[in-house]
Amino acid sequence: MPPSLATAEHTQTAAGATAVSPPPAVQPAPLPKRDADLRLNDWYEVYPSPSPDIVKSEAERCMSCGTAYCQPSSGYGQGCPIDNKIPEWNKLAAAGRWRDAYDRLRLTNNFPEFTSRLCPAPCQDACIHQLNGPPIAIKCIERAISDTAYQRGWTHPNPPSRRTGKRVAIIGSGPSGLTVADQLNHLGHAVTVYERDDRPGGLLTYGVPNMKLDKGVVERRLDIMAAEGVRFRCNAHVGINLDPEVLQSEYDAVVLACGALKPRDVRLPGRELAGITQAMPYLTAATRQLLDGTPLPDPTLDAAGRDVVVIGGGDTGADCIGTALRQGCRSLLNITRRDTPPDHRDDRHPWPGPTGAFMTDYAHAEGAARFGQDPRRFNINPVAFLADPTGGTPHIRAVLVDRTDPTTGVTDQVELPAQRVILAIGFTGSDSTHLYDAFGIDPANPAAAEPTGLFTTGDMRRGPSLVVWAIREGRLAAERVHRSLSRAGAVSA
Repeated sequence: MPPSLATAEHTQTAAGATAVSPPPAVQPAPLPKRDADLRLNDWYEVYPSPSPDIVKSEAERCMSCGTAYCQPSSGYGQGCPIDNKIPEWNKLAAAGRWRDAYDRLRLTNNFPEFTSRLCPAPCQDACIHQLNGPPIAIKCIERAISDTAYQRGWTHPNPPSRRTGKRVAIIGSGPSGLTVADQLNHLGHAVTVYERDDRPGGLLTYGVPNMKLDKGVVERRLDIMAAEGVRFRCNAHVGINLDPEVLQSEYDAVVLACGALKPRDVRLPGRELAGITQAMPYLTAATRQLLDGTPLPDPTLDAAGRDVVVIGGGDTGADCIGTALRQGCRSLLNITRRDTPPDHRDDRHPWPGPTGAFMTDYAHAEGAARFGQDPRRFNINPVAFLADPTGGTPHIRAVLVDRTDPTTGVTDQVELPAQRVILAIGFTGSDSTHLYDAFGIDPANPAAAEPTGLFTTGDMRRGPSLVVWAIREGRLAAERVHRSLSRAGAVSA
């Protein structure tokens, strides 16, 4: 690792920001987690289920709240997008009424076992306790309620008592598509989910690494849904090996829930070099190797023994860090053009809402455990990818970057050794836009197709977002589909 990048302070205030008087902490009581040195040797989940003592303490703290800003129904518009009844199930958990807490949680959330692992918890950002201390660990309590429900057998299949005779096809089996399927199936419609990959689950299966969401957690929910009557058809790439017109002729409604997986790219010299990959193919290959026990399809997707640079500072970048560490990378840097976040909220991030503060995710802590320092570097802008002149196929050897000192504003140029570069800089929209043409949908006004029985939902409709927004989108889409089918007759509204 270049000495000039070996140290990076994270205590500086972002340029142009004025720090406000901060609370003593910005993070809630942490979920228990396995030791970094231990978990780096496996792919098991980082966070085990929290203890009853932690849950009781946090849930009781919630009871002193006067206004539940964690819920949008508070009138402020912040908090949980699906309007989870957080104070209600916290109160039940504090009293040890786990079954009632789970029933209350499931009223608004189809998949609490997913959100309690993956959601960045906007409810905690909006928690009123954050005005003078750490917010309630809502996500921790939700995880405990969900895990308890599975442990005690409260999540058995519950198929509908009657069927409507209406058939619905859902294209895409990510969290939004699964939510639509779950809702409509329980309303009595016959639902078939089409998935282009070899396993259902979308990003829940292949986009999120196993140490963040164990695939057994996904599979057990899919098994329940299948037992309740939802049909899953994999390796079904609509518009490629499955005719959209056939679906329209066989189903009363078709829902497009294909996500927003078109990656943002960089136009830099050397982008074509081998060893540079987008985040999703990289994460997908690693998970498929884990599940199938087969070699990686492309050796350039293996970080073992390589110097790795991850470009992009979000959650996906963190997942790429955790994956590269487990593959056994030789060194690792995570670079971003952003300023170093402040230690606390500043005046650009008022409460309620995201803190904008410096946070250490599981993968950042793992990088520090492996290499002795946080892998993140701020104020760094890549300008070119440099080729290794040896060998046959031109291959990446380094990333040329501009590094700006946030205090002086002085920029210098350095090379970062890299035989693997992973681009985790976000997404620009759906990679299944061929379906708009195939179904005759105007992407600028997808709702115009709903009277014809065609619906869109999730990231494909609103753009890249959070898992909890995908669930909200799915529930709203299911309502629209059900109303449409009800107007068509033979459905009990």
